[in-house]
Amino acid sequence: MASQPAAPSSATLAAFAGAVLIGGSNYIAVKFSNEELDPLWGAALRFTTAAVLLLVICAIGKYPLPRGRSAVGATIYGLLGFGLSYACVYYAVVGLGAGPTAVVLGAVPLATLLLAIVHGQEVLTARGVVGGVLAVAGIAILSLGSLQRDLEPSYVVAALIAVVAIAESSVVIKGFPSAHPMSTNAVGMSVGALFLVIASLLFGQTWALPSAPRTWAALAWLALVGSVGLFWLFLYVIGRWTASASVYALTLMPVVAVLLGSLVADEPITVELVAGCALVLVAVYIGAIGGTKSHKEVEAVPDAGALSAER
Repeated sequence: MASQPAAPSSATLAAFAGAVLIGGSNYIAVKFSNEELDPLWGAALRFTTAAVLLLVICAIGKYPLPRGRSAVGATIYGLLGFGLSYACVYYAVVGLGAGPTAVVLGAVPLATLLLAIVHGQEVLTARGVVGGVLAVAGIAILSLGSLQRDLEPSYVVAALIAVVAIAESSVVIKGFPSAHPMSTNAVGMSVGALFLVIASLLFGQTWALPSAPRTWAALAWLALVGSVGLFWLFLYVIGRWTASASVYALTLMPVVAVLLGSLVADEPITVELVAGCALVLVAVYIGAIGGTKSHKEVEAVPDAGALSAER
């Protein structure tokens, strides 16, 4: 049954904001990581470390790992959301650059809405379509300075596959029985890390540990906060809001990255950046927050894992 748009609670909005801030910070950390490590290998190290940490947390906290259909859902979520999507994004960034890749990824909210409709979870609304289109336009304006290169088809296709993988992972996880966010991410990241290890091997990337302290710091951030923290918050949000609204966090992350870039790297604030950020914020309001029919939060499927997460 398609879910009705509902206003998120203050806790859900706080988790959404936390995910946006962490995800935006990840752009800086990934940049530092890629300066020394091959991209796919760096991503594999990140998610392998995060998966091990999550498995330890699950063992200490006695959070049961997903079983049955929950395990199937967590596996698909990890394969798409951590494995295929990150492999394609890193490949696209190498050939297109961060700006054009960000423009393509700006289509994730619209793709998620369409896939949620196909899965029978949501209904098509004018707000959803307008919000998705404005999100793409806003990211495009943010990236105007880096759009002056030829776009090779293979890299564009990779970015489009990443869009579908991210969108489908966000939708599919809502279609399976829920488990504790920690254990769901433990399984998902383990599957995604294995996928990335294999991908880095196939692409002939160098397997080496970092030598620079800044790279170690970047990996520590990405594994601890940028993976364990970020995706716990994301699963918390998506369990209590619609999938198409939740993924607007991805659209807001470049805005945070731009602001951090101006603070950390003294990057200039231009008219295009201000206009793009403003348009993205309007897109998030129209597509995710505005037009709700009630003040009740979308209820998550109650189970032992979810109940323990609220303690």
